[in-house]
Amino acid sequence: MSAHLHDNPAWVTAEPVLSVLIPFLRDDPEALIRQLDQEQTALAGRVELILLDDGTSDAALTDRLRAVLDGLALPARLITLAANEGRARGRNRLTQAARGRAYLFLDSDMKPDTPHFLRTWADLVMTDDPPVVFGGFSLDQAPIDARFAVHRALSGASECVPATTRALTPEKYVYTSNLLIRRDVFEAEAFDPAFSGWGWEDVEWAMRVSRRFPVRHIDNPATHMGLDTVKDLARKFDQGAGNFARVVALHPDIVRTYPSYRAARALKRLPGLPLVRPLIRQAAQADILPVRVRAFALRLYRAAIYAQAV
Repeated sequence: MSAHLHDNPAWVTAEPVLSVLIPFLRDDPEALIRQLDQEQTALAGRVELILLDDGTSDAALTDRLRAVLDGLALPARLITLAANEGRARGRNRLTQAARGRAYLFLDSDMKPDTPHFLRTWADLVMTDDPPVVFGGFSLDQAPIDARFAVHRALSGASECVPATTRALTPEKYVYTSNLLIRRDVFEAEAFDPAFSGWGWEDVEWAMRVSRRFPVRHIDNPATHMGLDTVKDLARKFDQGAGNFARVVALHPDIVRTYPSYRAARALKRLPGLPLVRPLIRQAAQADILPVRVRAFALRLYRAAIYAQAV
């Protein structure tokens, strides 16, 4: 697939140890990269930014981002694709442009929670050079609109947990939202391009990698700013069923320990599940119900979708 490259003036002479890899599709990463650039003095040339526009096809956004990059002190490159190639392939492509000895995958809708976010990652690479580290994410700066309340409840309960908790099942809490990977580890184990649509490609990668390399967790979080409505989350769950099936096929020993798998197996035995599934979705979308009830209904809907894959 053809790609157009745009490098800022600082790119040519940089010799980074850490490459920050930021894919996006129909999002605007300007706020994130401007915040990251505020750390440039303390980073002393150790970090570069590489952005991938995975087929947004917005010429105005492309032109504006090129201008933003040209004004950054951090070395930066923008890769613009004419058509979407997907989450796994896009992230693999980002590593091909990276020059650092470690990669930091950072989603474009993240917002670092501290003013020394990149410095913490760069220092860790310089001192310990760990194979894989997840920094965690939070909801500290996320929008509090009522339409996102269910997503806040779900994410806060199951994903925004401290490093000590994540370390108990290290492969389970790995997301490309804020993930450090050493170059040689990724060269040995890249993301599986057979995954398409939404979800599970990062979790499957962690399952695979954890068999060969230690997976570490620290508390260097960023806020997930891109919360979804229940309708959007349900649509993503619909898209993720095939990916979940692939994970089950590849790593049955690990997936069988997950509550989502056990719930899906239990629901699979429920007579008339295809008829009940839309009712569960309607309950999750019902504003009249308490948030905790809607969150439970949405988890149940996800399990009902995944029941097709187990």
